[in-house]
Amino acid sequence: MAKVNYETVIVLSTKQGEEGIKALVEKFQTLIAQNGTVDSVDEWGKRRLAYEIDHENEGYYVLINFSCEPEFPAELDRVYKITSGILRTLIIKKEQ
Repeated sequence: MAKVNYETVIVLSTKQGEEGIKALVEKFQTLIAQNGTVDSVDEWGKRRLAYEIDHENEGYYVLINFSCEPEFPAELDRVYKITSGILRTLIIKKEQ
């Protein structure tokens, strides 16, 4: 089966501090690399949120472009949901 291109944006809680954020970014980079190919990781850094999420006004944004089998994004989303420290996520299939 052919690999499909995706991009994911993760908004992490800034309450975890630099070490916690770095650990989460590495965790997801590794998870994606084990199931596909990481094309690029773009850390946008701290940004003000448009609205408060879990009593927080700021989030740490990370954009990851990757390619993988079509089944993997569902598993990635499941792991996002059970990981503490994540405020919001988005996984988008890119046009070929």
